[in-house]
Amino acid sequence: MTAPLTPPHQPPQNDNAWQAPAPPPYEGYEKPDPDPDGDSKRDLLDAGVTVLVMTVLGVVMGLLWLWLAPKVPLVSNGEAVFLKDTEGEEAIGADGTFVLLGVAFGAVTAATAVWLRRRGGVALVIALAVGALLGSLLAWGVGVWFGPAQDVAQHAQQVGEGVTFDAYLKLQAWGSLLAWPLSAMVVHLGLTALFGPRDPEPEWEDGGV
Repeated sequence: MTAPLTPPHQPPQNDNAWQAPAPPPYEGYEKPDPDPDGDSKRDLLDAGVTVLVMTVLGVVMGLLWLWLAPKVPLVSNGEAVFLKDTEGEEAIGADGTFVLLGVAFGAVTAATAVWLRRRGGVALVIALAVGALLGSLLAWGVGVWFGPAQDVAQHAQQVGEGVTFDAYLKLQAWGSLLAWPLSAMVVHLGLTALFGPRDPEPEWEDGGV
């Protein structure tokens, strides 16, 4: 009588039976984005659209600046051109109007960007800053281009001696061009901190010592 080839108490030869089960992921675990390149392309597309829209809005701001900015009256005596009201503050009023419009446009554009794209991103922030600066430059150019003639002497000769005419629109302080970008950055930062998405906090199981 021969002994059996396989011992009766030997476990089956199955490698999978000795592998420890994989631990379950903790709560709050998020799988990585399967298509990061798609998100990057979408971010760049949104950034490009943001820059384009804000630049076009510069035309609207420029026309509003031309309409709302106080006019500076000038008068000529036939030999020179003078301010009609030497104590007037219309000259600095043009800068103040431009700054106020920039702050308003910055708040509106930043709030719209947060509302349409709550996920935000570095590309969107850069687009807001670049678009606001380009929009401010375009607004300044539109106001000067469609405003009164820049050649004051020739304009005085055309209207005649003793006739009041408006000076051309200009900015006394170049820092006024930064009102829109700074306002957009501050408002976007505040709204993102208040209403932006937050990362889920992991929940840890209580364990005894």
